[in-house]
Amino acid sequence: MRMGLELSPDYRPSPDEEFMNPRQLEYFRRKLLDWREEIIKDSAETLQNLQQDNLREPDIADRASSETDWSVELRTRDRQRKLIAKIDAALKRIDEGEYGYCQVTGEPISLQRLDARPIATMTIEAQEQHERLEKVHRDD
Repeated sequence: MRMGLELSPDYRPSPDEEFMNPRQLEYFRRKLLDWREEIIKDSAETLQNLQQDNLREPDIADRASSETDWSVELRTRDRQRKLIAKIDAALKRIDEGEYGYCQVTGEPISLQRLDARPIATMTIEAQEQHERLEKVHRDD
C-alpha cells in the first residue's frame, strides 16, 4: 500500500484551500478506503452468520421468518457490493486526477457534497437535472 500524506485527525477540507490539493485528495482517499473496509467487514460477518445459522428451525413460521430476514440481508449486501464498485471507481478517479469534478459539467463538486457522499460524480445541480430527465423518460 502506498504511503499517503500525514493528515491531522481533525483535518477537514476547506474552501479556503486549493481545490483537490494533495491533502484533500488524501483525505477523500482515506475516507473511501475506510468506508470500503467497513463494508467488506460487514459482508464477512453476514457470510459467517449465514454459515452458522443454516435455517433449520423446526417451526415452519420461524423458518419462513428467518428466510425473509436473510433475503433482506442478502439484498442489502448486494447493494453494498455495488457500492464497493462505486468506491473503487472514485479511488481510480483520485489516481487519475479526475476526482471532485462533475462528469457532466466539469465543474468542481462542492466539498460539503463530497464529504457527505464521497462517491458523487456530479454536482447537485447536474444530479438534479439528471434525475428530472430520468423521471420524464420513466413517465413516458
